[in-house]
Amino acid sequence: MLLQQIKDLSSKYAADAVAIRSHLHAHPELSYQEFETSKFIQARLQEMGVAFEVMATTGVLGMIRGKNPDSRVIALRADMDALPIQEENETAYRSQKPGIMHACGHDVHTSILLGAARVLHELKDEWEGTVKLLFQPGEEKNPGGASYMIRDGALQNPAPHGIIGLHVHPGLETGKLSFRKGRVMASADEIYITIKGKGGHAASPNLTADTVLIASHLIVSLQQIISRNKNPLSPSVLSICSIQGGHTTNVIPSEVKLMGTFRAMDEEWRFKAHELIRKNAVGLVESMGGEIDLHIDIGYPTVDNDPVFTESAWKQADLFMGKENVLETEMRMGAEDFGYYTQVIPGCFFRLGVRNEAKGIIHNVHTPRFDIDERAIEIGIGNMAWLGATVKS
Repeated sequence: MLLQQIKDLSSKYAADAVAIRSHLHAHPELSYQEFETSKFIQARLQEMGVAFEVMATTGVLGMIRGKNPDSRVIALRADMDALPIQEENETAYRSQKPGIMHACGHDVHTSILLGAARVLHELKDEWEGTVKLLFQPGEEKNPGGASYMIRDGALQNPAPHGIIGLHVHPGLETGKLSFRKGRVMASADEIYITIKGKGGHAASPNLTADTVLIASHLIVSLQQIISRNKNPLSPSVLSICSIQGGHTTNVIPSEVKLMGTFRAMDEEWRFKAHELIRKNAVGLVESMGGEIDLHIDIGYPTVDNDPVFTESAWKQADLFMGKENVLETEMRMGAEDFGYYTQVIPGCFFRLGVRNEAKGIIHNVHTPRFDIDERAIEIGIGNMAWLGATVKS
């Protein structure tokens, strides 16, 4: 029985996948700089006998053909870049690169997909169709490596009938998965603002355009745009995360820089909000005697899980895990460039539980102490292989 065969091989290769994860975690690379990671993936695929090609500079596209390879084509995706975070964990596999850490679990995603590839390749005479393996760069940084993989043909020749991706979830206990049909994650745009004005002595603000005061008013005003204009049934959030300006106590600076992010669950409101942000910012800054440079860097679209495709994947996960271990994913204001794929073909983006409170594995992604319960890797391998071999589009 294919299900049991996949479970057995996932268990057999779990220790190897954990070792791969340890290696990748110790040697993280930032977005679009994943050169050694890419070489490592290529070497592992070559050892398995899996055909592959390199695209998007550091991306790798593998191909496994089962029986009747043209009957169905499913893509499985993993991202592989790390974050500019200094790791605080004291583990044997902690990052060896100062200031760089796999704090979002992409090392886990890559290890799982390599493990799933091994299982699928070994069982290629037991399942029908073709599985494409997308190891993509740059998920953490605009414009998103998914857009480059699509540009370079990852979803062509042959075109997948659907694409599946997973993400570690530190809020979900190990041994659990979660799925959601429809919109599941927000869009994400980056906001860059420079406020300029005549600086001067802090004792004579009347002779200046007080850029710090202007920035303060602007931050509050931008929050009111979101709270007073958005549809209350469609979440969105604007956060200014960086204020840079001035360097002493008695000089009003001639320039203050702001950086932030805007997230939305409604694509129509997303772009209407951009217009309101621009209009409000320009009007406020100029009314207070300043000048403004404003740039909104259009980022990732919403992640929309195709209802039919996701229903199929969810049912297969129920068979693999037991229905009691497959939950419904909550909507999240986080963003993922997986959204680019879901704009082109049906997609299913699900969550893999990695939490273990007894071991102190409780910290969220994008934090210096993020880690996973490594038992989740075997579960991830099995589910990705099972879905790749059986899910219907």
